[in-house]
Amino acid sequence: MKTNKIFNIKLITLFSFIWLFASCTDLDEVVLDEVLGDNASNPAGALAAAYDRLGDGTFTDHGAVFSLQEYTTDEAILPTRGSDWGDGGKWRDMHEFTWKSDNAVVGDNWNKLTNGITRSLTAIQSIEESSIPQKTLFLAEAKALLAFYMYTTLDLYGQTPYRDPMNPKAPLQILKADTQIDKLITDVEALIPDLAPMGEQQTHHGRFTKEAAYAFLSTMYLNRAVFKDRYNASSSFNFNEAAVSGGGTDMDRVIYYTSLLINSGKYSLESDYFKNFARDNENGKELIFAISQKIDYIRNGSNSFAYVCMERNQRTSAANRGTNAACTTPEFYATWDGNHEDPRFQQHYQYSDGTWFMNDGTDVSVPATDIVPKSANLPWFHFNRGIQAGLQYGPILLPSGSLEMVGNRIKVSPLYMEKSTTTRMDFTPSLTFKNPAQAVFAQNEINQGARVFKYEFDPEGGNGNSNVDISLFRLGGIYTMRAEAYFRKGSAGLAMEDLNKLRTSRKRESLYASAPGKALTSLDATQLYKEIGFELYWELYRRPQMIRFGKFDLPGTAKAASQPFRRVFPIPQSTIDVTKEFTQNQGYN
Repeated sequence: MKTNKIFNIKLITLFSFIWLFASCTDLDEVVLDEVLGDNASNPAGALAAAYDRLGDGTFTDHGAVFSLQEYTTDEAILPTRGSDWGDGGKWRDMHEFTWKSDNAVVGDNWNKLTNGITRSLTAIQSIEESSIPQKTLFLAEAKALLAFYMYTTLDLYGQTPYRDPMNPKAPLQILKADTQIDKLITDVEALIPDLAPMGEQQTHHGRFTKEAAYAFLSTMYLNRAVFKDRYNASSSFNFNEAAVSGGGTDMDRVIYYTSLLINSGKYSLESDYFKNFARDNENGKELIFAISQKIDYIRNGSNSFAYVCMERNQRTSAANRGTNAACTTPEFYATWDGNHEDPRFQQHYQYSDGTWFMNDGTDVSVPATDIVPKSANLPWFHFNRGIQAGLQYGPILLPSGSLEMVGNRIKVSPLYMEKSTTTRMDFTPSLTFKNPAQAVFAQNEINQGARVFKYEFDPEGGNGNSNVDISLFRLGGIYTMRAEAYFRKGSAGLAMEDLNKLRTSRKRESLYASAPGKALTSLDATQLYKEIGFELYWELYRRPQMIRFGKFDLPGTAKAASQPFRRVFPIPQSTIDVTKEFTQNQGYN
């Protein structure tokens, strides 16, 4: 997308989101010329296009918003691994804090998010000019999506473009985070009467409902202080400033909106934490707003969050493999010290005949009774979930192209790295770089890094495809937001109650007698910070959390101490070059 054509999208063909408005219009194929100001003839198609931007890489691919929100933190790092993942240093830039305005990751994400703004504005125009029966509802959803894309852009880049969708001659406006955050909050609050409650008017967690608005408002109020004072050198943000509306402080409003969700009776915590990120999570009890993914639609969903950590010689079937890219850092792994029995840390897989995959060298074989859906009887091997460290085991792919078998069972063997065949697959929690300031491994060092297998690898349809719905807001995160708000108001006891609800509601697998997590007996700011990470790791929340807690600027693995200007990314130079309305963010000139 040309950045000087920020509000143009060329002939988008939409086959996805067929199910989104199935009762309202046939979206099997909508060809839409989305040029702001033109008379778009299909309001439902325009709205579907705005929704589609969420899942078309933006919030589902590790190289998109994830790379800005996670690779810049202690939760995730994508090193150069021998001959892989150099890519001009764009991934290392994220963790080493060396990105500039010409970094490809920075530019690609700007384009995706501003494209989402474009699509939302087009949808608003199309719906406003229509007389469809669902006009009020569709318009509210389109405006909510616009606010969501704009908020994310302001969070990451500190400024966002906007143009009045109903005035074809309207000038381009550049809105700034410190002033626009209040307007976004009031805009979304005004939409609540027109949004449908979850489950009504054929809504589900893939659409922007009242409940999604409550979660979004909680997030905006929680981070409002940062938006208004981004470069505060001491990270002394005023979290208890008077709220934009409704009385009380920002934290009071977080408590208000999160309590609406917690007390609604529409959601409940999963005792199996990893079910939130499983192939069958489409009916997940915690999902408030999520990206609905489904193989067999044109986009086929994204497996990226699962695929990116798995090693190339780890195979869920003969047709699938990982890519040996990302891992977590020693700093984040160390936060789990004393908490490895927490049900959110790791989970063993049990096959239907009772066989457990232990991944400790004692496994000989597992049953081949699980078959990859819609395949030619390909056996399905299940790796364990959660944070995986140490020596790894699994099936070996034979030269014939099939998994090695023992009779009618899948053989389990010690695994070696695909691109360093004498290097044992040993996911070391430590990361040892020759130059500590550069995240570069030699070819025989590419095994390093504990891996995050939080999302289930879906083996159906190829490495890149998945039926796993990707959560944007879920109940577990709502509890962490309320706990943080209570704590910032001085109510550590109430905060601990919420965190203990999360801890004790989660249960370990039956291998460990379905033991619940252990309750906290005390809470301070350090423990609160850890608990949020335990619940929300790998879910695109870490960067804002680290900024709120004053951790983002600190040194870490392959990262020197950084200046506050790094709390936002630069406007891409390509945009600055062609759009005179933009000025570069502080520190990037």
